[in-house]
Amino acid sequence: MEGVLWKWTNYWNGWQTRWFILENGVLSYYKSQEEVNQGCKGSIKVQACEINVSPIDHTRMDLVIPGEQHMYLRAATSQERQQWLVALGTAKACVHNRKGKETLKNPDSLKTKKSELKLYCDLLMQQVHVIKNSAQAVDGLEIEKMDEATRLLGVTCDTFIKTLDECMKLSANVMFETTISNETTLPPITNKKILNRSHSGKT
Repeated sequence: MEGVLWKWTNYWNGWQTRWFILENGVLSYYKSQEEVNQGCKGSIKVQACEINVSPIDHTRMDLVIPGEQHMYLRAATSQERQQWLVALGTAKACVHNRKGKETLKNPDSLKTKKSELKLYCDLLMQQVHVIKNSAQAVDGLEIEKMDEATRLLGVTCDTFIKTLDECMKLSANVMFETTISNETTLPPITNKKILNRSHSGKT
């Protein structure tokens, strides 16, 4: 996926438009689409970052690697933001799936999945809210906005269910490994010990 997003630069320049490209689990940005060949200005690994959405500003999303890196982004509309969020979430899921068994052994995997699950839950609530408002619009039913929100809702539901299933598998795996590690086996009583006790009883 690729397109224009507003990126927070600093307090002097504020929000500036940048051209973003999401490819192979990496979100890269360029000054403009025309300057893509000149190399990216920065990038962030989707797998490593937390994706946060604002409950107030429905166009904003923050990508954060705690203690290392952050990107504060805004889309032109809430629908565009939802498209980016679904694409980013799908990219995270694809990276985890490629890792296979290594993912199941990573103690941070369950935490990451829970974070993704919360993100999709927030998205579902916002999309349902958009559909509800479109249906109750004073000027009549907003068909175009409702169609877009409904389409995105379906995609988000599918991703939410898939992430929930992965979260449950990770949770079951963690519980199984914890149970195994906590099990202790008593040493067997050898015949030699029994014989020693019987001999000591005779003397």
